[in-house]
Amino acid sequence: MFEHKAEVLEADDCRIFRSARERVAAPLVIRLKRFVHVPRRFRRQVTNTFLFARDSYRCMYCGRHKAQLRGREFLTRDHVVPLSRGGENTWENVATACSQCNNRKASHLPEECGMHLSRKPSEPNYVELVWAVRRVTAVQAKYVAMFYGDEVLDALQRHAEDEQHGTAPEIEPVRHLALVS
Repeated sequence: MFEHKAEVLEADDCRIFRSARERVAAPLVIRLKRFVHVPRRFRRQVTNTFLFARDSYRCMYCGRHKAQLRGREFLTRDHVVPLSRGGENTWENVATACSQCNNRKASHLPEECGMHLSRKPSEPNYVELVWAVRRVTAVQAKYVAMFYGDEVLDALQRHAEDEQHGTAPEIEPVRHLALVS
C-alpha cells in the first residue's frame, strides 16, 4: 500500500478508490508490516456503546446482563468516583451499572454503600471494542480461522449469537485479534 507500511491481503474490486493517477480496489483486509503506535490522544473515547461492550453488557455491581433487566431498568454509565467528588470521565473511573444499582450508589463511593465492582475498570484494547460491537464478516472469518484457528472463530461467532439472544456469559475479551474491515 502507500508508503509500503502495509500490504493488502484481500480487496473489494467492486469498490474502487480513484486519484488523478491511480485506481485502487478498496482494501478489506490489510497486514501492517511493522507495529504502529497509536498516540494516546487518538485512543477511543468513553462512550456508552463501547463501555457496555467492554463490560459484556453486564452491571459491574450485581452482574445482571442487559437481557435480565426488567421493565424500566436499563444499563447506565456509573462513575466509580463520582464527578461531584472530583472523579473523571475516564476508562479507569467508569463502569456499566444497571439503573437500580446506579440509583442505589448515587454520589457515593461503592464502599460507602456496601457495593463492590466485579472487576477493576481499565482502558480496553481498541481491538477488543471493535470485535465486541461488530459482526465478523465472511472475509474476516476466513482470516481469523487462518491465523488463529477455528476455535477462536467459533468462540467469536458463539459470543455474537449469545449477545444477540441475550444469553452472553461474562467472558474475558480476546486480546490478540487485529483485522481491519
